[in-house]
This record gives sequence, C-alpha cells and structure tokens, in this order.
Amino acid sequence: MILVNTETISGRNLEMLGLVKGSTIQTVNAFRDIGAGLKTLVGGELTRYNDMMNDARALATKRMVAEAEAMGADAVVCVRYASSAIMQGAAEVIAYGTAVKFV
Repeated sequence: MILVNTETISGRNLEMLGLVKGSTIQTVNAFRDIGAGLKTLVGGELTRYNDMMNDARALATKRMVAEAEAMGADAVVCVRYASSAIMQGAAEVIAYGTAVKFV
C-alpha cells in the first residue's frame, strides 16, 4: 500500500474510491501521568507521551490502510493526521485520506 500526502502519484492514473480513516484513543497509565505532571515543574521532553502518540499514529494508520485494502485500493493519497485531547492524559489520533486504485 502506497501512502502519500500529495493529491497525485507521479506516473500513475488514479481512480478515486472514497474516504478512508482510522482512529484510536490512547492514554498513559496513571503513575506515568503523575510523573509527567512532575516533569512539567523542571521542564524537558515528555518521552512517555511521545511514545504514546507514536503508537497511536501507527495504529490509526494501520486501521486506515485496512479500510483502504477492504475497498480494493492500491494507495491512499492526501493522507493527513489530526489529534485532540479527550481528557487529562488521553488523546484521539485520526489518520485519513482518499483511497485510490491505479488505472
């Protein structure tokens, strides 16, 4: 499966199949959340949250690709990611794009 954030794929004619998306809501455990809260007092990178968001993006992408494959797509163009806070220490990540077939 080819994933691109452009509208076209060089050298390919595309037939649009439709919107595909994948999403997940992730959180870190309460003890790590408390540790992250303390980290804000001294500053620095919140590596546990970075890991959580990387895992969430990977899972959302995997679910988007599965939806595209179910439609018979060869690629997904215009891939985008969005995230939003759901509650303290939890975030939703969505990956979306347009499933296309090569013609």
